[in-house]
Amino acid sequence: MKEQLREYIKKHMIKDARYPLKDDESLIKGGLVDSFSLVELALFIEEQFGAHFDDPELTKDNMDTLNLIVANIEAKL
Repeated sequence: MKEQLREYIKKHMIKDARYPLKDDESLIKGGLVDSFSLVELALFIEEQFGAHFDDPELTKDNMDTLNLIVANIEAKL
């Protein structure tokens, strides 16, 4: 799951498939992606893993690192 997310984020959000994205690297606070991209990510997560996120859950506090994203998905499964 984590590697699928990492590849999706690198290719579709950061737009650099070779970017060395770390598990605890800040995506939003670090300026790699904007908060609007979280909606796109949520759609990917729902399609790939069956976990649904409501709009109020799509915050930098919940979705700012790969580790946080995976933890939130696992909590919903």
